[in-house]
Amino acid sequence: MNTEAKVGALVIVCAAILLATIYHVSTAALKGAHVPYRTYLRYAGGLESGADVLFGGIKVGTVTAVRPDTGDPTRIEILMDVKDGTPLNEKSVAKLGSVTLVTNPVISISTGSNDAARLPPGGVIPSAETISLDDTQRKVAALADSAQSLMEAVHTDVNNLTGDARLLIANLNEVAGKPNQEHLASTLANADAMVARLSPKIDQISDQALKLTKEANDAIAKVGPTVDNANATVSNANETITRLRDPLQADLAEMQKTLDQAHSLIADLQAAMRAKDQDMTYTLENVRSATDNLNELTESVKERPWSLIRIRQPKDRKVPQ
Repeated sequence: MNTEAKVGALVIVCAAILLATIYHVSTAALKGAHVPYRTYLRYAGGLESGADVLFGGIKVGTVTAVRPDTGDPTRIEILMDVKDGTPLNEKSVAKLGSVTLVTNPVISISTGSNDAARLPPGGVIPSAETISLDDTQRKVAALADSAQSLMEAVHTDVNNLTGDARLLIANLNEVAGKPNQEHLASTLANADAMVARLSPKIDQISDQALKLTKEANDAIAKVGPTVDNANATVSNANETITRLRDPLQADLAEMQKTLDQAHSLIADLQAAMRAKDQDMTYTLENVRSATDNLNELTESVKERPWSLIRIRQPKDRKVPQ
């Protein structure tokens, strides 16, 4: 083997060793730069291991496993490796998606909120279910059935509207026929003649209305000073009432005080009269008794005046013989 062949073989071996070293180093670096996470969905939609994981539309990792959840068989557990430093937080939401209509499904994670706490490695990313193709087909079928019913109803309504429109057109044709046109022309001619006859009267009425308006304006101008005087009188009366209000209120207060005192005095007099009523009754009885005694004495004096100077009645004188 010549020298050139030996040099070429050495270069090839060195290049192979360099490529192998770069591959192993990059593989180790990538493995150390990823963090595991998981999420759960009810419908995986054909998702497989190796599918991309997008964060805000940027590829940040891959799906490592898609399997039924051992704790809850009704949901699918999805494991993924995400680049270290990806700001997954408690407000981030993972859902099944796709970049285009013909590409394989991917896991799309929303950016969440900057104020939310960051998810720890191995944490569970909150998920949101997507509508499956079967559900979409069922909804489209239900919508088609509803559309068919709606079209039938619209067709019926259109037929009814068409019949009504035809009837309306027939009525309009009847109204716009020649007899009605002649009648309308006659009516308009009569209206024109009436306007021509009434035009002078209308002008006269307008002139009278203008004259009355002018007279009313003159009367209002004459009444204006009277109204001003009335306003001044009312203002003076208001000022007088305002000046007299306080003295009148004071006099009324004094009068109220006097009436209260009079009521109190009358109440005292009534109490005194009730207290002296019995004494007055006794006094009147005594006066009545004294009056009776005086009357008896008077009668006695009238009948026996001598009793005033003698105790016994004198003997009767003998008649001389």
